[in-house]
Amino acid sequence: MFILFFALLLFSLSHGVSILYPLVAGLVCFVLLAARRGHPLKAIGRMIVNGAQKSLIVIKINVLIGAITAVWRACGTVSFIVYYGIAFMSAKLFIVSAFLLTCLVSFLLGTSFGTVGTVGVVLMILAKTGNVDINMAAGAVIAGAYFGDRCSPMSSSANLVATLTNTRLYTNIANMFQTAFIPLLLSVIAYTLLSWWNPLVYGDNQIDAEIRRTFQLGPVVLLPAVIILVPALFRVDVKISMALSILSGLFIGLFVQEHSVPEMARYIVWGYSMEGGGVLADIIKGGGLYSMLNVSLVVLISSTYSGIFEGTGLLKELEAALEKLTVKIGEYASIVLTSIIAASFGCTQTLAVILTHQFQEKIYARRQIGNSQLALDLENSVIVLSALIPWNIASAVPVATLSADAGCILYAFYLFLIPLVNLLWRKPAPAETSG
Repeated sequence: MFILFFALLLFSLSHGVSILYPLVAGLVCFVLLAARRGHPLKAIGRMIVNGAQKSLIVIKINVLIGAITAVWRACGTVSFIVYYGIAFMSAKLFIVSAFLLTCLVSFLLGTSFGTVGTVGVVLMILAKTGNVDINMAAGAVIAGAYFGDRCSPMSSSANLVATLTNTRLYTNIANMFQTAFIPLLLSVIAYTLLSWWNPLVYGDNQIDAEIRRTFQLGPVVLLPAVIILVPALFRVDVKISMALSILSGLFIGLFVQEHSVPEMARYIVWGYSMEGGGVLADIIKGGGLYSMLNVSLVVLISSTYSGIFEGTGLLKELEAALEKLTVKIGEYASIVLTSIIAASFGCTQTLAVILTHQFQEKIYARRQIGNSQLALDLENSVIVLSALIPWNIASAVPVATLSADAGCILYAFYLFLIPLVNLLWRKPAPAETSG
């Protein structure tokens, strides 16, 4: 059954078929398997509900991300960041600048897909027209996109880990920044060297001029981003910060960019779009609640698997084997190995996170390791490793969006360095058992 499910996932990814279909087929198969093992359908239904509940925090954040990415596009926040990011970018430091710019944008947006689909696409157009190696540029962009996916307060994966481990989000973020310093520094050095060897040769780029013609770029358009960052310093609930950011963006869209109320409402639901054509219109469009529908359904359905696996004990033998392995290689090496297996099998970051947590939670508890350490180890393993598995949608979607190939993953240095550095030197997280 597992082999069949995995084959269906790989087939859908390789043929461009929505991953929803194999996920639904897999759910039906695992329900039938559980029933064959003697579990009543009513009990199986409870397992499905229990698993689905784990995804609710991710879906809530996805809804807010859908609205905020559309509003930020419409009010000019994204264009402001792109315009001035490109303006101050050095041609001889293009790749490292691309990495740092995507780190900034992903931290503000909290979504790797949203980052890749906006500033990432712009950077790739510059790379192609400037004769920069496409895979090197794409690897730097993807690495930067997952910087924020890992440690932004708006990140659905960071919120998921905090919920699963019953820890405080902002405490986890502080711990993540401490363990990210060395990998980030090494990544900057590596991308700086690549930049010197592959400088950008400026061509006739009209994106900045189009942005100027389309948007008012006064400092006020940065207010939605500031509203996200400042409350985070005081550890305000991120959902409140995101709601306030959306509200401020609506006012800027209405009174600065001069969109109408029906237009802003349509953007929030269906995503932002510009009239007419042009390079900027193709890049800047997107966001909206509808854009998160497919992602949220994938998250919801994949989460039900964990409930079935936990309720039926289908993975008990694998859990026992991992516990024996942990004794030999240590808990962090064990969670890295578990992450690779879960990310390869699950094909989605969310399912990989839930399965890895499910495998390791009892092991950490029996070894009397606190929840904060478990949360940090999950962030330093499965969150970034999912983006390194070519058939996992955490990797496949960004690669396809950037029109690169799987070879670009080799240049996503930050994603490799996070687990590698922590394997060599793992700093203990402070005790934190509630949140």
